[in-house]
Amino acid sequence: MYIDVVPNRGSPPAILLRESVREGRRIRKRTLANLSSWPPDKVEMLRRLLRGETLVPPQDAFEIVRTRPHGHVAAVLGTVHRLGLEHLIASKPSRQRPLVVAMIAARLLKPRSKLATARGLGQDTLSSSLGEVLGVEGADEDALYEAMDWLLARQERIEAALARRHLGEGTLVLYDVTSSYLEGRHCPLAAFGYNRDQKRGKKQIVWGLLTNSDGCPVAIEVFGGKTRDSATLPVQIEKLKTRFGIGEVVLVGDRGMITKLHRQALDEHGYAWITALKAPEVRELRQRGLLQLSLFDQHGLAEIIDLENSARRLVMCRNWKVGNERRRKREDLLQATEAELAKIQTSVAKGRLKDETKIALKVGKVIDKFKVGKHFVLTIGPGRLEFRRDEEAIAVEAALDGIYVVQTNVGAGRLTAQEVVGGYKSLRHVERAFRSMKTMQLELRPIFHRLAARVRAHALLCMLAYYVQWHMERALTPLRDEQPDLYGSFRHVLSRLGEIQLNTVQIQQATFDLVTEPDAEQRLFLDHLAVRSLLP
Repeated sequence: MYIDVVPNRGSPPAILLRESVREGRRIRKRTLANLSSWPPDKVEMLRRLLRGETLVPPQDAFEIVRTRPHGHVAAVLGTVHRLGLEHLIASKPSRQRPLVVAMIAARLLKPRSKLATARGLGQDTLSSSLGEVLGVEGADEDALYEAMDWLLARQERIEAALARRHLGEGTLVLYDVTSSYLEGRHCPLAAFGYNRDQKRGKKQIVWGLLTNSDGCPVAIEVFGGKTRDSATLPVQIEKLKTRFGIGEVVLVGDRGMITKLHRQALDEHGYAWITALKAPEVRELRQRGLLQLSLFDQHGLAEIIDLENSARRLVMCRNWKVGNERRRKREDLLQATEAELAKIQTSVAKGRLKDETKIALKVGKVIDKFKVGKHFVLTIGPGRLEFRRDEEAIAVEAALDGIYVVQTNVGAGRLTAQEVVGGYKSLRHVERAFRSMKTMQLELRPIFHRLAARVRAHALLCMLAYYVQWHMERALTPLRDEQPDLYGSFRHVLSRLGEIQLNTVQIQQATFDLVTEPDAEQRLFLDHLAVRSLLP
């Protein structure tokens, strides 16, 4: 028996099941059934049966040898390739370059220790397709440490290349510092200092980040844990002038960063600057009659002319939302302080607490806890404690709630008052970078490295990872704006893409890789990230 296809002029061909019959010397065809109504796949299966082929169920025809998360790897490495980051790290291929790229990608995919990262790259312990795509499956932690040392030696060249890409003459440059805690006691950079992480008993490092006006990272610097914020600025000035060769920029720094001494240094280098006044300086302006609160009746900002210092411009701003929040918080702290002081006063009145020194110590603990002691008038003596609010001091502070003053040496012909304030507010981009680099996204902290060089290399890896993240988020911005419910967060995007699997399939003696088909949401993410191919 066989299947015969008979042409039928203008109509579809007839599909017939036939057999050949010998009649004497002649062979005749005999039609057994008309299969023209059968679907093509059913006809093909019957044809294969008639040929003697053995048909098996699909699940028995092939075997999935291995499967691993892959879509997020393709998205991150696709962005790395699109940015030319491999060539920025090193123009020529080397053994260390793919290891560095692997550590950068790993911080985005699943930030862990270098030992855990090495295990995630291995064939037997992999956590994604990252190791095999980059060809570094056999790398151990020692190879990663060696690659970190190699990377650190190239930091100046890498940062100079980033500066050429993202900084130019006359542009705004943002700079701010933060701190991160370390585990262990032997790193020479580690020291106790102003701990922004609120980790008691933990030593820390201080590190500063230099970005362009949009928050794209350009350079990172690590300092000892007790370094003052303002003490880190001269290094950045020298970096901009000497290493990056930029003759004119507008450096934007926080109010504690660009001090009077540093403003003079910036002036000497020909650099402009934007910063804000500290609270005592704002109070001084009000005492001198320069800060007129009536100016805020109609507008949110006003420029002040200071005849004593004509080289700087002062722009006064008021944020009503921040002002209301500060008033609410101050009242909560005042009430909490009064409640605690009242408990001590009760103990004193009942005679349980008589010693003046002990009373003062207990009061000191309360004041230190809530930080509003300046708003109370206290009377302490043997067996005596009296307190009341200093309403005049509270009123003076409340009058300045939500008010801040931005200062700059940039002339009005170059930047308007609104642009000066906008330049200062752009420091929020650096704060956002700090949040991403320090918390669950990239997890720069806690730091486990003992050698100072490794701590610096670790910080550089995290900065380069944020560089990739910054560009990925920028590419996803239209989707975030148009469909915020779909976008969710950057971590959500990576998690969804990680559900795309790379499968190794075996059919008889043949083995090949096959990627699961992205769903509509995953395809939308990939399209915005300009990922063209998912195959390694």
